[in-house]
Amino acid sequence: MQIQRTYKTMTNRESRDISSWLSKSASPSDVQLYAGGVPFTLNKELLAAKSSMLASLLKEKSQEGLLHFLRDIPANPETFELVARFCHGYELQISTENVVPLSCLAHYLGMTESRSRNNLLLKTLTHFKQKILPSWNETIKAFQSTENVLPQAMELGLVDACIESIITKAINNPRLLGDPIKKMFVDDHSEDEGDVHRQNARRLFVLDWKPEDLTTLSLQLYEPVIHEMSQRGVPSEYITASLCNYAKKWVFSSFTEGEKMSICRRKSQKEILEAVERLLPHVQGLLPCTLLFEMLRFAIVLEASSDCRNGFEMRIGKQLDEAKAKDLLIPSLGYAREVQYDIDCVKRIVKHFYESFSAPRISASNIAKSIAVAELIEEFLTEVASDIDLKVETFITLAEMSVAASLGTHRSSDGLYKAIDIYLNKHRHLTESEREEVCQLLDCQKMSIEACEHAGNNERLPLRVVVQVLFVRQLQLRDTIMKEVQGFSDDKAQDDEEEEEVEHGCGEEKMRIQMEKMSKKVMELERKCSIMKREIEGGCRSNVGMGKKKISLWGEMKRKFGCISTMHNYNCQVKKKRVHPKSLV
Repeated sequence: MQIQRTYKTMTNRESRDISSWLSKSASPSDVQLYAGGVPFTLNKELLAAKSSMLASLLKEKSQEGLLHFLRDIPANPETFELVARFCHGYELQISTENVVPLSCLAHYLGMTESRSRNNLLLKTLTHFKQKILPSWNETIKAFQSTENVLPQAMELGLVDACIESIITKAINNPRLLGDPIKKMFVDDHSEDEGDVHRQNARRLFVLDWKPEDLTTLSLQLYEPVIHEMSQRGVPSEYITASLCNYAKKWVFSSFTEGEKMSICRRKSQKEILEAVERLLPHVQGLLPCTLLFEMLRFAIVLEASSDCRNGFEMRIGKQLDEAKAKDLLIPSLGYAREVQYDIDCVKRIVKHFYESFSAPRISASNIAKSIAVAELIEEFLTEVASDIDLKVETFITLAEMSVAASLGTHRSSDGLYKAIDIYLNKHRHLTESEREEVCQLLDCQKMSIEACEHAGNNERLPLRVVVQVLFVRQLQLRDTIMKEVQGFSDDKAQDDEEEEEVEHGCGEEKMRIQMEKMSKKVMELERKCSIMKREIEGGCRSNVGMGKKKISLWGEMKRKFGCISTMHNYNCQVKKKRVHPKSLV
């Protein structure tokens, strides 16, 4: 037995005496008690001299009644052995690990000063007050030992005393809870070796001992401590650090994929993560967005409560502008083998982002955040577009989110076009109607010149989209020509004014320079018009089938846009800007 192994360090006399406690035979002066299923045969008089409860029971009850009544003493065999030794006059060694169980058992047995001077309860409580409570490490170790005797420890006030001691020390020195999370991230990624050495030296001199970690506590002990710290004003960043370390130890590091993890362990991890979310301070920016996303993923996998998942989503939404595209790759739980993403979760997070603005959206800070989120969703769309299992409906939903996020930010459609191009390239099996659905949100008028040039030669795009792009490209070229013409007119007017001021001897030289400038501008305009003509003819030629009657470019574009009903009506709704012939002179 484990108890018998502890007797090897005793004297022969002590060993014989204690061995008799475990004997099944008992004399009339002895009583047999049970602790944790282990029988102890002890002297009645010695027990009664120290314990008021046992004295009362020995006086009132018969041997059989007493045996039945004392079969479930709330103590383990090791603790009761120490009490038995104390009652028989042996020296008692009180430690951090046994002081709480001894105090609880002494209180239960009534081993107070009213029964005997210098009794066990006074000894243990004095040791607890003088040796345990002043020390952070000893307090946490003793607090851990209350878990097996929690009701008795709470009744005796030992739990409250431990919590008060821990909180008082944390208020005076919050670093006992660990470094703030963002500071830890900076320290871990520091590239300056000199800074690392200075930080290590500073820590060496500030704390010459390693503080006991609160994360060693079970959840039923840890949660009330952290809750009380939040109420008592311990800095939020240190509370957050402790909570993240707790989640890392009990959830992240011990998590096992698949069915290898037992149901009991999975339930424990779920409860821990739910408690961490409840206890996290509602202060924005205490945690990196990436870490919050990691907590959310574990909450989804462990099937945590909706309140827990919603809590993480709201925290992420408040600082979504700090996230990365890969953070949004949240897998959706389902029975299908295809990898799908939880689009509803992403939509809720984006919604929380826009709801979190405390100031009007037109503020500079909020505009910058909106642009960052719009770019984030575009990057996310580009990231998932290459997934061969991504359905058309899912892609369109994400594209709608991207367009909505870009409203009011004056951004181009180049990012959306890039995502569409990637999706069409990876999903070449799509029909013409499906490709048109994918492209329906693309605003060609917001595409850059480079994007339009690429799209005009993109065989993966539907014909309607190509025609729209070529039409927009023509408008862009027309605007460019008009700007060039206007600039030429302005330059000519300025040169005319200068020409009047110069002497007649310089007139011929000035005229020659102006003619050279005009010649260069005309050649540039002719080059641009030639490029435009080749692009338009090439776009139409690539999309006109063999054997079909060839029609003019404008007729084809007008027919696609619904500007004409027959091939003989060329009145388009788009107004042309008239150029007066005199402006070219």
